[in-house]
Amino acid sequence: MKVTCDRSALVESLNLVGTVIVTRTPKPVLTCVKITAEVDGQGLVLAATDLEAAVRITCPRVEVQQPGEALIPADKLSQIVRESLDPTITLEVDQNVAHIQSADSHFKIYGHAVEDFPPIPVLDSEADFELTGAALTQLVHQTLFATARESTRFAFNGVLIERDGTTVSAVATDSRRLALARAECEPIKNGQTGRHSAIVPARALGIVLRVFQDPEQTIQVRISDNQVLLNTDDAFLASNLIEGNFPPYQDVIPREFDRKAKIGTDVLASAVRRAALLTNEESRGVRMSFGPEGLKLSSRAPEMGEAEINVELPDYKGLPLEIGFNPQFVTDALKVAGSEEVTIELKSPTKPGTISTGP
Repeated sequence: MKVTCDRSALVESLNLVGTVIVTRTPKPVLTCVKITAEVDGQGLVLAATDLEAAVRITCPRVEVQQPGEALIPADKLSQIVRESLDPTITLEVDQNVAHIQSADSHFKIYGHAVEDFPPIPVLDSEADFELTGAALTQLVHQTLFATARESTRFAFNGVLIERDGTTVSAVATDSRRLALARAECEPIKNGQTGRHSAIVPARALGIVLRVFQDPEQTIQVRISDNQVLLNTDDAFLASNLIEGNFPPYQDVIPREFDRKAKIGTDVLASAVRRAALLTNEESRGVRMSFGPEGLKLSSRAPEMGEAEINVELPDYKGLPLEIGFNPQFVTDALKVAGSEEVTIELKSPTKPGTISTGP
């Protein structure tokens, strides 16, 4: 195999496949990137896996002089390419030995047998549905923050993806807060508009945000019994799913409210951040007093002091209400709202409230 690559494009492609490469493992092949060069095919394809998730990337701006395959340790290859000063890199592989050459350097890396690399799934049949990169990014951004970091209830460590007809919903919770986002999709499997659902690990969705960055691209999605597959013309991601049952989130979301207010997202975010400055581990909550006269946010920490911030609420509807929230939960939601204005709906001081966007 012999190829000449644009150095910056190769660096970017190696960074993307590097999201699933492990550094400590008893299986050396899992620390490698598989490189496939095709003269009449896709050019140069890079692939990597940790057996839980797999990524395949087509590297642009490549000239293939000789097709072939190679399995090369990813860390050293990435370091060499990243540190090179030349705009192009020549990569030649002969009998599991890789030669990386530029104008003033030559590196030789010992690789592994390609046949030892674990097989990576392919989208070899029709997808269940497809959606734009912008829609997928929105779904992930607006829910990923609410997943649990480490929970014995494994379903809380991922995001529930549901497709019902032309609507895709993403839901995440850590048992203290819940995030729900929806986007439109195009069902394509046999013209059917059935239902599909799966719990996708939070780590896999973090990889999604890096691999599928083009908002205009169309992403094909297929959900099987134990995997989710996402595919475009130049990128592919496969991930194992989380087994178990997601809690009935519809029962958690309040359906009736007595109080309602619309407020600027940045205005509320600033007020919450300022009120949170005088909180600590013992008194981390921020009190919010809603009423026709406006919103008052207050906090108090022993031996530190007190804070009070007032915000106008010109269209508040309902009786006055005082309620406490964890300020971090509120700011996390506002960061991903994606709207200049949010709607707050409340029932009572002991019932959960909602922050929503859209009509």
